[in-house]
Amino acid sequence: MTDRDDELAHYAADQELNLYKEYRDVIGLFRYIVETDRRFYLANSVEVITHDETGDTYFELLLVDTWVWDVFRSSRFIQRARILSFRDVNIEELPSRDDPDMPADGPFLPPPPIE
Repeated sequence: MTDRDDELAHYAADQELNLYKEYRDVIGLFRYIVETDRRFYLANSVEVITHDETGDTYFELLLVDTWVWDVFRSSRFIQRARILSFRDVNIEELPSRDDPDMPADGPFLPPPPIE
């Protein structure tokens, strides 16, 4: 590896670390974790519509008040998002901060896998 390659690898690692820190800071603001084959989202409202018109099933997700895990976006907060996926979609409701079993610093959630 050249010095330039090392510099780029270091920059990418720094970007991922900063994104993880932002994720850790904002997760308490959201009610749901939404994971698709392409992205990872935090959202306060999630609606799932299953489509099966042509024999191919796909999912339409409507997210409101959303944060997206994307290192390349300058603004990760989105008012509304519409996502289409032909693959699995995972939606998890986060525990409420009012839950007496919730740690003071929020839930421990590992970051999504790095692509």
